[in-house]
Amino acid sequence: MSRTILPLFLVGVLLLPPATAAPLPADELERECWLRHTRERTRVNVREPTGVEFSNLARGHQLRSPFQVDFAVRGMGVVPAGKPLDGAGHHHILVNTPLPVNIQAQIPFSDTHKHFGKGQTGTVLDLPPGRHKLRLLFADHEHRPYFVFSPELEVTVTAARTARPLPIDRRNFESSCTAWYQDELARPRPPGELVSLLNLRDGEAVTSPFNLRFGVEGFGVCAAGQSAERSGHFMLEVYQGNRLQRTVDLSNGATQTNLALANGSYGLVLRFVDGKTRRDLLPPSETAVQVTGQERV
Repeated sequence: MSRTILPLFLVGVLLLPPATAAPLPADELERECWLRHTRERTRVNVREPTGVEFSNLARGHQLRSPFQVDFAVRGMGVVPAGKPLDGAGHHHILVNTPLPVNIQAQIPFSDTHKHFGKGQTGTVLDLPPGRHKLRLLFADHEHRPYFVFSPELEVTVTAARTARPLPIDRRNFESSCTAWYQDELARPRPPGELVSLLNLRDGEAVTSPFNLRFGVEGFGVCAAGQSAERSGHFMLEVYQGNRLQRTVDLSNGATQTNLALANGSYGLVLRFVDGKTRRDLLPPSETAVQVTGQERV
């Protein structure tokens, strides 16, 4: 798609073009490894209408610390703590600790109960080497669990993170690709304020229907019906050529959506907007995507 044909967006008092999404890896082996996992990152889940999960982690992952943790919620929306709203809440990470027994009690604040009451879509954890058990737990405005929670994951921290990525060796591609990919998914993003598509990179080919997951740094998500400082919600615009084909307004505080598109080339523009004015709070993120196949769900 031509990036010159998409409109400029109003952010504060400045007109800014969309920012291009993260590119595919430049290294040939890294790109091959990344593209091997496209379908698993974008597969639609229709069996569990409500749930939370880690977007970028899975059971058995081996990670260097600190590492990125991205949250996904399905069937509910995100709203900051202290903001009552039916069907919405915020995330908590349980670190090496079980689910609470008392379903009426508020989740405590501690090193093993990490709260994300500003409506965050992710965080960075720094844990010592060894095995750690992680679970997401979704809760209401008073930190009382909905008992919507993820499976408990056991991950292993192997070493301290360095700026250099793990190498992929063509002679030992399978195991070195696995190690690189797990580490790459968990690589912390640079500090700053940005909106991003978490599970797809610019120019990637997908099978339809496909799932998209969204993240924002420096702001929190707040579903319509409530308001909070430095918060907003996601909007996704789907272009084909220079024509806007579809707008998905996630004003319910959702942080993911599913798309079913015919084969072809599309431009996805992810916006993060104020709940009342729909004014862009950050420069939108633009991603080119190729739909190359169809799958029956």
